[in-house]
Amino acid sequence: MMFVRGFVAMMVVAVLAACQTNDLAEPAVPLGDFALGLNVVVADDVQMVPLSRKTTPDAWEAAMKKAIEDRFGEARYTGSRLYNIGIAVEGYALAPPGVPVVLKPKSILVVTANVWDDATQTKLNAEGKQFHIFERNSPETVVGSGLTQSKARQMEILSYNAAKRVEQWFLDNPEWFGLPPKGRSQTTVPAPAVAAAAAPAPAAAQPAASAPQPVASTPQPAAPPVDTSDSFVPRPAAVEQ
Repeated sequence: MMFVRGFVAMMVVAVLAACQTNDLAEPAVPLGDFALGLNVVVADDVQMVPLSRKTTPDAWEAAMKKAIEDRFGEARYTGSRLYNIGIAVEGYALAPPGVPVVLKPKSILVVTANVWDDATQTKLNAEGKQFHIFERNSPETVVGSGLTQSKARQMEILSYNAAKRVEQWFLDNPEWFGLPPKGRSQTTVPAPAVAAAAAPAPAAAQPAASAPQPVASTPQPAAPPVDTSDSFVPRPAAVEQ
């Protein structure tokens, strides 16, 4: 009886932990003009890791498409521009039941993501972005998720975690969605403009002072010449008769 009660308590904690990690009920993170266009998932060449529960490519495609729609669909994003998301499911391991507890096997998913601008059909990332997705530590995985979770639940959690990683990848590249590059504020002013704004305005040009003009002097009459020669003899005064 004690074991049963302890196991039930552990399962309740597991359910609560799972709910706490699901952020889809919270407001969507800002992604500029993003709206989901095509949601394409392919799993034709998926590889299964040994010691795994077996599932089908169709099951992976359905689980991953639902996770992308839940996170990026119009219920959360209604931007003015469509973006197409492509996911390739490349490999997985779903922890099986019946494995000794000491091994604590965990589930793993490997996907590669790409994103396109739908209007221009331009691929925004130069190369596909590969993600290795692991289960988070929780009461559900402490003894191996194969003992506490169904195969469908394991796939649901891994797909949710993969979509979450794609979201973080988008946040690391905000310029794809019409936002300023990471680390630059939308109101940042270029350095030359800041310097120009801080520099004092040049003083208005003052007219050059005019050079003093010479004052014209009034012409003076020339003095009569003075005869200084020795030949000058004054005339004698007239003698009165």
